[in-house]
Amino acid sequence: MPPKAAEKAPAKKAAPAKTAEGKKKAKKMAKAETYKIYIYKIASEAARLARYNKKPTVTSREIQTAVRLVLPGELAKHAVSEGTKAVTKFTSA
Repeated sequence: MPPKAAEKAPAKKAAPAKTAEGKKKAKKMAKAETYKIYIYKIASEAARLARYNKKPTVTSREIQTAVRLVLPGELAKHAVSEGTKAVTKFTSA
């Protein structure tokens, strides 16, 4: 069935940019890092730290160190303080 006059046709994709030689070059999409990617990075870093120290378990200390290593600057500081607050509340209850 042909599209109605009120319906719009799908938008066309932009043509790929051409290089100096005239060859087509595809544009790369920037990946937005999601929370689950950061959680995975922190968990794998914490496991690596536990392995380096020959410990069988991942404790809050390894998690805290992994957060400091993985997250940038001010975000790491806030994450560490929120994590410390959560652990304190959990142990006191």
